[in-house]
Amino acid sequence: MFNRKAKDHRLTARVLAALLGYPGAELRAALPELAQALDDEAVLPPPRRQELRALMLSLLRGDPYEVEERYVETFDRGRSTSLHLFEHVHGDSRERGPAMIDLVETYAQAGLQLGDTELPDHLPVVLEFVSTQPPTVAREFLGEMAHILNAVFSALLKRESPYACVLAAVLELAGERPQAVKVQADEPLDEAWAEPPAFDGCSTRGQAAPGQPQPIHIVRKTTSHPDSQGARA
Repeated sequence: MFNRKAKDHRLTARVLAALLGYPGAELRAALPELAQALDDEAVLPPPRRQELRALMLSLLRGDPYEVEERYVETFDRGRSTSLHLFEHVHGDSRERGPAMIDLVETYAQAGLQLGDTELPDHLPVVLEFVSTQPPTVAREFLGEMAHILNAVFSALLKRESPYACVLAAVLELAGERPQAVKVQADEPLDEAWAEPPAFDGCSTRGQAAPGQPQPIHIVRKTTSHPDSQGARA
């Protein structure tokens, strides 16, 4: 565990959510303010904040087209670095839909509603939710996703992406120590999006054919935390 004592994390969670968003002109203009927010709250250790500042500086000083293209190349062109967390658990299987609904219900119980274009398992959305929760609840909620976060962190490290420090910071908010794990290589995009054979016992990626081992499914706890204000961690 990185830190056993949960600290106020609200600004930091929102800054990390912003850094994992598309680096358009609006985000780049807000970077100095975001950097100051990280230092004001001081939840993350100084070395991590320095890494995040270096990322912000590269976003601010880099050619806008190249900055945006790097983001798309990093997060939208490969499963291993996808910011949609259920992609790493359910893939495109039919279990993903109920998991999404369950997560939306968790947000709704906390009084939060998603926009029409937002998906509940997108890490920036998860972090926005976490920013509304008490520190202990937020840490527990993120901690349940630590294995996924570590996988994405490791994939970013393998690519030598500066965004790896953001995932490391998210893990530290969860009270976990970032650690590299084995990363499966992304398959070519044409194979990743190929349609499976019809009537072969598998209609989408992630569903096992008849006679094949069924995957283990990770489900969210249903017990409520006394500090959760109605949200189930």
